[in-house]
Order: sequence, then structure tokens, then C-alpha cells
Amino acid sequence: MDEALVRSLTPSVLTILVRRGADFAAAEDAVQDALVEAFRVWPAEPPRDAKGWLVTVAWRKFLDQARADSARRRREDLVEEEPAPGPASDVDDTLQLYFLCAHPSLTPSSAVALTLRAVGGLTTRQIAQAYLVPEATMAQRISRAKRTVSGVRFDQPGDVATVLRVLYLVFNEGYSGDVDLAAEAIRLTRQLAAAIDHPEVSGLLALMLLHHARRAGRTAPDGSLVPLAEQDRGRWDTRLIAEGVGILQAALARDRLGEFQAQAAIAALHADAPTAEETDWVQIVEWYDELAGLTDSPVVRLNRAVAVGEADGPRAGLAALAEVDDALPRRDAAAAYLHERDGDPETAARLYAEAARKAPNLPERDYLTRQAARLNAGRRR
Repeated sequence: MDEALVRSLTPSVLTILVRRGADFAAAEDAVQDALVEAFRVWPAEPPRDAKGWLVTVAWRKFLDQARADSARRRREDLVEEEPAPGPASDVDDTLQLYFLCAHPSLTPSSAVALTLRAVGGLTTRQIAQAYLVPEATMAQRISRAKRTVSGVRFDQPGDVATVLRVLYLVFNEGYSGDVDLAAEAIRLTRQLAAAIDHPEVSGLLALMLLHHARRAGRTAPDGSLVPLAEQDRGRWDTRLIAEGVGILQAALARDRLGEFQAQAAIAALHADAPTAEETDWVQIVEWYDELAGLTDSPVVRLNRAVAVGEADGPRAGLAALAEVDDALPRRDAAAAYLHERDGDPETAARLYAEAARKAPNLPERDYLTRQAARLNAGRRR
């Protein structure tokens, strides 16, 4: 059974149920039941039309759930609306489903969390890490969002800003996390850019392309993490870099700066440097200042502190880092790097070890552990 095929069809099936009148929570449950049935039946009896099979079974599952409801009159109406079996449309409804989930009845943060969970395929743990909150807190947020939209008709799609935030977080998880979703996020953002003339859509697409262009250099042959300064720039995809820079320049020319354009400008400066030593850190700090003015993000302040350390020296970086919350993920790693550059290997080794214990994924933990071991070994010699 092709699990990738099933995964790719899920958003379209969910969209079709919502269009036919199912509320979001009930539609999601019905689709999950249909997927369970597919995993049970398909290995022995694969359908000729996989999408049509899923739509038919999911709709029947939804009707079964509706029949158990107290609203008998509505149940009978839904039964009459059941479509005849037949081939389903091949239209990709994924991007539309992103807009439907970003419903006006939800706060932007709740809409993002719900979409990431229901459509993006991320786990509650992954979403919690992206939002820097405990997993239990995120689970409650998603549950509240489901309750809010339960029974709501999805005829008022959400705004572009919320959909962009979802796509950005899906890409980040695909780029650095456990599930490879980066290519799908780029595909959907290309669709959105083709449909909407919006500088921030272009900014997000440029940002994704510039980061994705460096992906081959991010890991060594053994799978270990390679930091930006040590990456083989010959492995970077120059075609994607050129495309991303071109899209970014066109967006910036419109003089409607947004956070994704600012982030893309920083990524472009990294991509433009022939070597790590030739990186224009002064200009990168200036772009981080622009970005901090657009969004009061603690992650932006953390990254800015590292950039200041490169532009003005490690002590200036540590002074900037002192304004960042100690509890922020990866703060210890940034502090370790700056202390090492400042000639304090003992403090750096301790902070690398502490950062390793808090690392969100195995490659990052292994890299930080190696850094701590390297410094400790050097002190013993």
C-alpha cells in the first residue's frame, strides 16, 4: 500500500466533506476512519480510484456519525445528499483547505495550530516546539480550536497572513525536523504566489527557496549536522538561489516590507557570500533590526545577538544576548558559541552540554554534544 499516496489525498478528501456540509471536526474524524479502513482493505483489494474510494467511505463514515446524532431531520437531509460513487476530481484542494482552516472565528494562533495538525501532518509536539510552549498547552489550544469550529460552515475563508504563517511553520518543520514537508510547503507557496499578487507571499517563497538551496550542505554523509560556517558552498543549489534572489528583489522594489521579505534578505546575504568569512554581517545586523521592528520575536533577538557577535565581536554579542530570555530554546547554544569566541572554553563547554540536553532533535543534540566534548578534551591536554 502506498502510504505517500494516501497522505497526499487526505487534504482533498477533507475539503470535499467540508464542502458537502460536514463541520470540520466531524469531517476530520470521518477521514481518519476512512484511512483506517483503507489500511485494512487496500493491501488485499486496491481500488482503481483511490481518491474516489476515500471520498465515498469518508462520507459514509460521516453519515454514520450524523445518524447517531439527536438532529434526526438534519441526518435525513444529509442521507439524501450522498453522492453516487464515481471518479473523483483530480483538483488539488490542499491550499484551499489551508484557507478554510484559517477561519475568522479562530484567533490567528489557533488557526495556525489547527491547520498544522489537521492538514500539515505535524504532531502536537512538533507544533508546540514551533510555538515555544509546552505540549499540553498546545493540545488544549488545538482542542479549543476544534470545538470553536465545530458546526461552523466554512464559507468565510481566513486571511492570507494566517495561511502564510502556516506555510512558514510547515516549511521549517520539514527543513529541520522529523518529517520532510519542505518541498510540499514550497509547492503550495508557489501556487499561492501564482494566484495572489502580494509582496509577503513573494517574500515567503524567496525565503523558502534560499533556505532550501542550502539543504544539501546541511548534513555530512553520516547524517551529522554541519553548521552554516562549515558547509561546502559548492553543494548549494545556485539555480534556487538565483530564483529566490530574483523574487526577493521584485518584492522589495514594491516598498511594502514585511517580516518574510526581511528574513529572505538575511538568507540572501548568506547565500551571496563566497565564504563564511566574507559574509556581510554588518548588513545582516541591519536587516535583523528591521525584522525586530516588524515582529517582537524572541527568536529574532536571539539570532540578532549572534549576528552582532560576528559583526562587532563576541562581547558585543553577549551583551545583546543578555536581553534574551534564558529559557528560550537554543539560547544556551548561542551563548556557548559566543563564549568560545571570547576565549572562555570552560563556560562554552558547560553551555554546549546544557544546550545538548535541551535540543529538539537528535542531529542537533549530537552536534552540540560533540562541541562540548571537543572543548573539554582541549582543556585536558
